[in-house]
Amino acid sequence: MPATIVFLGPLRDLAGEDQREVLAPLDWKGLLDSVGAEIAEQLRDDRVNVACGGKVLADKTALNAQDGDEVALLPPVSGG
Repeated sequence: MPATIVFLGPLRDLAGEDQREVLAPLDWKGLLDSVGAEIAEQLRDDRVNVACGGKVLADKTALNAQDGDEVALLPPVSGG
């Protein structure tokens, strides 16, 4: 069973899809390789968070997604 990367907000627009299934286990390097250069650049921004299994990671570079995990890419929220 693969891990699922979920693209939210403007990252969804960049990806051109809502989600993508990738081979697990999935670490930080694997995530960057799986999403393409443009999204990988966005993920390196401190304001972009990564959640795995419904929990936002304090250190996104410590990602360790396993089979069946959902990895959500959370862009900065703007408000007014």
